[in-house]
Amino acid sequence: MLRSASLWGRTQHPLACRGVSATSISVPVSGCDGGAVQKLGTGLHYFPGEKGVTGNPKMASQSSSYPILCASFNQDTSYFAIGTRDGFKIFDSNTGRLCYERAIGAFIIVEMLFSSSLLAIVGAGEQPSLSPRRLCLFNTTTGTALRELNFLTSILAVRINKKRLVVVLQEKTYIYDINSLTILDTIDTIPNSKGLCAFSPSLDGCFLALPANSTRGSVLVYNVMELHSHCEIDAHRSPLAAIVLSSNGMYIATASEQGTIIRVHLVSEATKSYSFRRGTYPSTIFSLSFGPSMQLPDILAAPSSSGSIHVFSLGLAINQRSRRSGSLLGSIIPDSVTDALDPAHHHVLHNAVPAGMKSYAVIRKVDRVADASASEFVACRATISIITFNGYFQEYSLSINHQNESSWSLEREFNLLTAISD
Repeated sequence: MLRSASLWGRTQHPLACRGVSATSISVPVSGCDGGAVQKLGTGLHYFPGEKGVTGNPKMASQSSSYPILCASFNQDTSYFAIGTRDGFKIFDSNTGRLCYERAIGAFIIVEMLFSSSLLAIVGAGEQPSLSPRRLCLFNTTTGTALRELNFLTSILAVRINKKRLVVVLQEKTYIYDINSLTILDTIDTIPNSKGLCAFSPSLDGCFLALPANSTRGSVLVYNVMELHSHCEIDAHRSPLAAIVLSSNGMYIATASEQGTIIRVHLVSEATKSYSFRRGTYPSTIFSLSFGPSMQLPDILAAPSSSGSIHVFSLGLAINQRSRRSGSLLGSIIPDSVTDALDPAHHHVLHNAVPAGMKSYAVIRKVDRVADASASEFVACRATISIITFNGYFQEYSLSINHQNESSWSLEREFNLLTAISD
């Protein structure tokens, strides 16, 4: 079944402008251990099965308990996509409307390029034709594959912007020019079985972040446009569990497998700017999200395995740090210590989702309300969208007033699995 809205037919991606034909072509891809090929195909139904290629057993066992296998928002959070065992769906974030769906089998990766008709999709391996080792660049307007890339091992993550395509495997990461699909660089990485990575879509500060150490929470920050390593940040004592870059590439936030402290670093100088304490007991941080901003994001969100959504106020940390700098206490206690221990930065929504339920949260919008009577604080109103992997979409409004008091309000909730298009 194929349903599409007019939006997906209006925006054309550069690849679609090149007049890709349905003729099948295979050429070697350099730097892929001699095992990857590029193909032009006629569509997903044309995928030939690969002898001896099966799904990633670890990946299959991890996702078997959830009806949703993957979830992602596009670069400006105006749309989001989910992958299920039946296919994939694309929704309008603002209205919740189902814009597009394709029921052809299980998918573990569905990535969008803004609001264009281009998708990067990877099968779960539950059908021979949908190998987890094959990346398909799919055109939702025509319902056909523009390009296919095959690899020797399972694809664990894919990131795209208007210039670059990033493919993450367990021990290698490939950087492509997205218009020509020329491979630009290959990064040898530590074993990265979770496909952990972060990517800033801005062309001016386009960075890729990858785990740099198997035993510690170190991050490699790579300049994707200039094709060189930018820096390595030693963020935690334990291995990383979550990474995110701000949309402009200025800041990076990290959480370790302990999940007790979340740290924010300034990318340009590789220096630690803020540390926030989530809690005392270990908890898994499923994702991290900065609020949209051209400078320092106002807030940072983190859903955890306890079922809570944690939000940290970066703007408040700046104000308190400046007030503290002239005090006796500020001259004795380092900023990083006091920031981590100060609960004023921390706003929690308890029991947002069932405990242990995997979830993915994104701060879609932040409105700042100025008040002439308040010289130090600016009220903040944030829209936070949550996708739970048992099949639900929730959207909360978080309001933080000038006294740093917060209130949460559930604005909408619906079932992603039963949604149908108009």
